[in-house]
Amino acid sequence: MSLHDDAVLVLKGYEDQEELRQIYLDHLSAHPDGMWKSCHAGHLTASALVIDPSRGRVLLTLHRKLRMWLQMGGHCEPGDATLARAALREAHEESGITGLTLLPGGPVTLDRHAIPAPCHWHLDVQYAALAPAGAVPAISDESIDLRWFAYDEVAEAADTSVVRLLEATLARL
Repeated sequence: MSLHDDAVLVLKGYEDQEELRQIYLDHLSAHPDGMWKSCHAGHLTASALVIDPSRGRVLLTLHRKLRMWLQMGGHCEPGDATLARAALREAHEESGITGLTLLPGGPVTLDRHAIPAPCHWHLDVQYAALAPAGAVPAISDESIDLRWFAYDEVAEAADTSVVRLLEATLARL
């Protein structure tokens, strides 16, 4: 099964955000290359909010290019077999934490946001990744900083899309 096929199945099984979910499915139907950065009409991305429920905190990255506190995530790569694995790979690469596991139940939220040309849209499929006890993050080349934030600190540091992702993650926990 291709990554494109996996994305269609994941989205068909996702039961929230019906209008946005349909935009993603329509995009994939119209663009066989809609999983890849080279698709200038927009492309799916995969991200994961790294969460430590035992300590009531989340790990955010201060993104090098965007200069914003965000969840870990990015573009799908040819070696990614599934969206879930792409999100987990991105979370590991950007956090430096080994032993992350995705919160069961598939994606937590979807977030569509405009990006600069030549592409126009990121259609982000957002998961949550559980950090193992004692996890120690390490900054990657894509980050300026990594920091644990208490749940109630996230709204002060990050934008509304991250806050929505955290709220949806906590509801699933």
